[in-house]
Amino acid sequence: MSGTITAVARLRAAAGGANRWVVLVVLCLSLLLVALDATVLHVAVPAVTEDLRPSGVELLWIVDAYPLICAALLILFGTLGDRIGRRRVLLLGYAIFGLASAVAAFAATPDILIAARALLGVGGAMIMPATLSILRAVFPDRRERATAIGIWTAVAAVGAATGPVLGGFLVEHFWWGSVFLINIPLMALILPVGRLLLPESRGNSDGPWDVLGALLAAAGVLGVVLGVKRLGVGHGLLDARTVGPLLIGAVLLALFVRRQRRRKHPLIDIRMFARATFSTSVGCIVLAMLALVGLELIAVQYLQLILGLGPLETGLRLLPLTFAAMAAGATGSSTLRRIGPRAMVGWGFVLTASAVLLLVMMGQHDRPWLLTTGFVLLGFGLQTTLFAAYESMLSEAPPEHAGGAAAIGETSYQLGAGMGIALLGSIMNAAYAPAFSSLPGVPASASNAASHSLGEAYQVSDRLGGGAGETLRATARHAFVDGLHVTLLVSAGLLLLGALAALKLPRVMDCSTAEQCPRPRRPDVSIPASREPVEATGSGRAAH
Repeated sequence: MSGTITAVARLRAAAGGANRWVVLVVLCLSLLLVALDATVLHVAVPAVTEDLRPSGVELLWIVDAYPLICAALLILFGTLGDRIGRRRVLLLGYAIFGLASAVAAFAATPDILIAARALLGVGGAMIMPATLSILRAVFPDRRERATAIGIWTAVAAVGAATGPVLGGFLVEHFWWGSVFLINIPLMALILPVGRLLLPESRGNSDGPWDVLGALLAAAGVLGVVLGVKRLGVGHGLLDARTVGPLLIGAVLLALFVRRQRRRKHPLIDIRMFARATFSTSVGCIVLAMLALVGLELIAVQYLQLILGLGPLETGLRLLPLTFAAMAAGATGSSTLRRIGPRAMVGWGFVLTASAVLLLVMMGQHDRPWLLTTGFVLLGFGLQTTLFAAYESMLSEAPPEHAGGAAAIGETSYQLGAGMGIALLGSIMNAAYAPAFSSLPGVPASASNAASHSLGEAYQVSDRLGGGAGETLRATARHAFVDGLHVTLLVSAGLLLLGALAALKLPRVMDCSTAEQCPRPRRPDVSIPASREPVEATGSGRAAH
């Protein structure tokens, strides 16, 4: 018995001291599962539709419940972790995520699946900011933290990009519920391992936790993200179900900001946004995610509907993007030390814009080398930008507000993803639809239906058949490719704006003094035998 206790003590000491990289592995596994779940369901939607027969609204909520709830609750749980302990919130998130996965895997009705997806969003909102804020506490040395964040952001990219590949494989060989079932054994493993190895840390716990402020932030983010997502699926800006959530969300967020400025012990130190490094980093995360998610969505449609690839093959074609992102994360720390945040974020945006302009050469026929080169440059450039932006944002935030800063970063990530689908999707539709205004030999009703999307155009052309069907299909393919080119050009312009915004970031990663960049000590975050949580220490803020 005493030998077991000694072994456990050694593991805990290792997690807090020299082997804090073991802690990073646990945190990255946590993030991998959450990132996988954000995209793994996409290729399973046809199977879910066939089995559960959801209505159009129910299907929309099956897909959207997870990201909506997750985005809405990030600030709530990020700041709660600062108060009651980040490890405690993270472990509870593991348990909820595993339970929700079991319910989702065996859901017999659309309502049960929607509820399970919402519960997955709750667990994800507990896990995501906690991983980044614990990382901030365990790695007070900025140079080591840069390496850790590089690995962390690469894992996020790997999870999001691998989701469709894994989902396609599971759906082809098993049933749709298997995309959720894979979470259960992994959570069953990571929950006791995390309880054993992860150190507890918390921020400034002075004053009461602002429950009303947390609820205002949650409702505000939910309204804004819901409105943005409705724009992304084709609803007009003046539609009451779009503009209503947007306005309500904006008002609630304004009230939240006003409340935080007036409170002695705010959930989030709004003054962080007055710092150019912090606010610019957050803006760059939004822009990078806007480009990444919007372009990935369009790329998937191109690969499947223009080139005729299946879900699994489509996922495999996107793997070069994932591998490039991993390479950018692995080399990000040394690059940041050499050229500094400003150059790293700026040139990351420029490289991504170059990749997007290269992809303008995509046409009606498959050009594998062009696509592979474009995806590699896209993945490396965007991951370079995200890495430097996250590192700058987290280093600029005070340690006691690490959970709130992480939540802001993750909320920006989710908001950028939603805006990417809405903005680039709207541009794509605006460039695609005019081609169907007058087609000889094609009924007006058929042209109108085909103008909604390429997938619908294929269905209409199959029903028409003959010369009219062929005309409609050919027009739709050309209109989609032309719209794709316009969308890529607009995206390149936005990315170049991001490069200009990066000029507000500091030139160098300042590690000139021990206070700014302390050398690793042992232990940085200790875990005493009493299991009492200790305050997170370390001053990783950058001096400009």
